[in-house]
Amino acid sequence: MSRRRLRVCDHALLRFVERVGGLDVEALRRSLEGSLNRCDLAAARLHAEEMVIIADGLKYIVVKNVVVTVLSPKMKPKRQRQRR
Repeated sequence: MSRRRLRVCDHALLRFVERVGGLDVEALRRSLEGSLNRCDLAAARLHAEEMVIIADGLKYIVVKNVVVTVLSPKMKPKRQRQRR
């Protein structure tokens, strides 16, 4: 009988860091949003719904006004499938 292994999802890891590690997740969120909002204003003028913001050596992938992931400099965003 093979032994199953538990996996910790991103949500559980974030809650652990927040509750056990004492990280103020909401303060971090506000700080990040504040930093990225200047870029969002420029994108809004261009009517862009998707963009890549490069700041502090990281790539922030934004889709419909939501930062969906953060990539290191060497990583490339995956291409989205064409929606029908």
